[in-house]
Amino acid sequence: MALRYLDEQISEALLEIGAVSLRPREPFTWTSGLKSPIYCDNRITISHPSVRDLIALGFAETIRERYPDAEVLAGIATGGIPHAAFVAQKLNLPMIYVRDKAKGHGKENVIEGALKPGQKVVMIEDLFSTGGSSIKASLAVRDAGADVLGVLAIFSYQFDKAKQAFEQANMEFDSLSNYTALINVALKLGKISPDDVELLKSWRTNPEAYGG
Repeated sequence: MALRYLDEQISEALLEIGAVSLRPREPFTWTSGLKSPIYCDNRITISHPSVRDLIALGFAETIRERYPDAEVLAGIATGGIPHAAFVAQKLNLPMIYVRDKAKGHGKENVIEGALKPGQKVVMIEDLFSTGGSSIKASLAVRDAGADVLGVLAIFSYQFDKAKQAFEQANMEFDSLSNYTALINVALKLGKISPDDVELLKSWRTNPEAYGG
């Protein structure tokens, strides 16, 4: 598990800067059409030095603890790229990044930066939803001959679908904070009411049936 002492601290920071918003009674509509009581845009974190440093600290300490043999950090496009750079600087490790698709010109790279076969890589993502984009990027690194030790994200919705997808891909994954920690913090801060909690929990277990 990632550093649990930071999960609520990071959730509080995400709420304070507006990277995460909760509207249990007036749900957001995602691009997919899914109704959701939460909207997460962790790209906002890069504009807040204290928050991005807290996140980098969490990633760095998790990597030191769980993946001390890591040789390269890989940012997953696009949200994971800046955070991989911040953490790589803290750990004095090389960094690469993985595009969502190959460039349409030049060498048509999917992976940018220097990666050698056999190197041990930790992937950095900003958000876990279904896990699809994270797994796709990690498989590209595997296909290049490297060893993916694990995939880390700032925040996870904790969908069962993501857990199953990572297990099927035989990949370790974890997040610095998550939906459960966020609900706990939002309740403590008075951003949601006790009556909202069960409604929010029901979305995580069955997002397709959520109506707000």
